[in-house]
Amino acid sequence: MITVTRNAQKNLGYCINSVIEQNYNNLEYIIVDGASTDDTLQIIRQNSTHITSFISEPDHGIYDAINKGISLATGDIVGILNSDDFFTCNDIISNVAAVFADPGIDVVYGDLDYIAPNGRIVRKWRSGAYIQGIFNKGWMPPHPTFYCRRELFERLGYYDLQYGTAADYELMLRFMHANKTNAYYLNKVMVKMMTGGVSNKNYLNRIKAWVFDFKAMRKNGVTFPLMCIIFKPLRKIFQYI
Repeated sequence: MITVTRNAQKNLGYCINSVIEQNYNNLEYIIVDGASTDDTLQIIRQNSTHITSFISEPDHGIYDAINKGISLATGDIVGILNSDDFFTCNDIISNVAAVFADPGIDVVYGDLDYIAPNGRIVRKWRSGAYIQGIFNKGWMPPHPTFYCRRELFERLGYYDLQYGTAADYELMLRFMHANKTNAYYLNKVMVKMMTGGVSNKNYLNRIKAWVFDFKAMRKNGVTFPLMCIIFKPLRKIFQYI
């Protein structure tokens, strides 16, 4: 399990506690910090007995930090829990591990709730079972619920920083769509995520995200990427409550 941070004092404690409270014992927990200047480092040190590896140094953004975490990982399975996210219950990792007991499974993903600062659910992301080719229709799994075998990174590559805020989308496209790995849908709300993602902060960021999405689609063989660019945000409309 990898958490990347930078000036994350507001919610990091909830994130770390949700990892500590997991009922799965064989858990490697790595935190990669981007040279925080607030109380983030203090929070990390307070929980150091539960953290396997920790580094704090400047980086080139979220996905560069995640790549550092992957390079430190020694376990067979890799998952990401962002500093503003937390698990919904204490059996998430044990559920994921149970699925990966099948050697034929390469990827596991599930469902996610977006929550407001007051804890109210504002969007429910329900993934559904993966069908080969569904990325062509604008589908993608929620990245905070995405787990895969570590050997996939060695074989298919890490997060590619040239795709900016769409680096997670490009990696899931590369692993699941282009390379046809075997994916399993865990029908469970695995993570609660605070609203306010980087790619949606303003219209300029949204346009940049569309450009990155298009590049990722073209690289990984999505059919009719321009049409997929339209389908992808439309899917979100039915997730709001």
